[in-house]
Amino acid sequence: MGIRGVYIHIPFCHQICHYCDFNKVFFKNQPVDAYIESVGEEMRLYAQEQPGRFDHVETIFLGGGTPTALTAAQITRLLDLVRTYIPQQTVVEFTSEANPDELSRDKLEALLAGGVNRLSMGVQSFDEGLLQKIGRTHSNEHVYETVALAKEIGFTNISIDLMYGLPGQTLDQWQHTLEKAFALNLPHFSAYSLLVEPKTVFYIQYNKGKLTLPTEDLEATMYGMLMDEMERHGLHQYEISNFAKDGYASIHNKIYWDNDEYAGFGAGAHGYVDGVRYSNHGPLKKYMDALASGEKPLIHTHDVTRDERLEEQMFLGLRKTAGVTHADFINKFNTSMYDVFGNVIDEEVQKGHLERDEVGVRLTRRGRFIGNEVFQQFLL
Repeated sequence: MGIRGVYIHIPFCHQICHYCDFNKVFFKNQPVDAYIESVGEEMRLYAQEQPGRFDHVETIFLGGGTPTALTAAQITRLLDLVRTYIPQQTVVEFTSEANPDELSRDKLEALLAGGVNRLSMGVQSFDEGLLQKIGRTHSNEHVYETVALAKEIGFTNISIDLMYGLPGQTLDQWQHTLEKAFALNLPHFSAYSLLVEPKTVFYIQYNKGKLTLPTEDLEATMYGMLMDEMERHGLHQYEISNFAKDGYASIHNKIYWDNDEYAGFGAGAHGYVDGVRYSNHGPLKKYMDALASGEKPLIHTHDVTRDERLEEQMFLGLRKTAGVTHADFINKFNTSMYDVFGNVIDEEVQKGHLERDEVGVRLTRRGRFIGNEVFQQFLL
């Protein structure tokens, strides 16, 4: 099938969130302009290596860090470079992550003019006390104003991220956040439970006994409320953490869950190209020095084995509410999923975690609450 998607990592932030473990640096005093040129050079190397490699790309995704930490002029330069090396004729979805308090009119206009047609905004909560606890700098007013401005400028595909299981968060606070989110009348929402990751502010606090988190039961209740309320408001769950109105499911993220190939550019980016998973140097200097020497900035590569592809097809595909279809599995591997995973599927169906029919296999509602436990059963 070839490369379906392109991910571009922008590691700069004006503020570091307490839960974030992605590759990021403070914006101030960083070589931002030179970094953008390095990303262009990395794209050039991949395009030159195999002409036509990006001719069928469906989606491009600017992630971070915070892409909207860039100035409007820097956004324009980055998107000019993207257009130079990534043909746009087959691109149907071009997403940029964004912070509500950074999306000025000139940045929004630069994004739209450069081909971006989807915004993914990190809102996380409409409780401003919780926002301060997790290190966010925006206010509710920023969200309302930015969404209205984005719509005015011409963006129709806008998503916001929400988080539950936050320190000290109550069920009432979560319900309040959902109500405020629905009032924005947006076509897509992503909602994630907090994970305390190493090398984060929250990880340090947790190890010192200074982080009070909701119980597992309360977090499960929050997730159940999320699923019920999204469906009630016409947003259908198409993946464990994602909900959309008809026609607005994220194409880019589906590439990951379909276990298809994508290129990753930028410091700390990951990609999956020609059967090889790879990751780039995270530190800016190492990333940029490699490219200045005419080399790809790779720190790790791994040739994915057939067994690993089989595993990934199941535990990535089962994140989708549609699950894994028999047709897709046979098309990729020339064998039935039951020939490989029949016993596991039987056991998980009996436990009530999976359901199956003539189309394929998928998580039950009960199974979505313990998805990671189910996925582990498919490791060969």
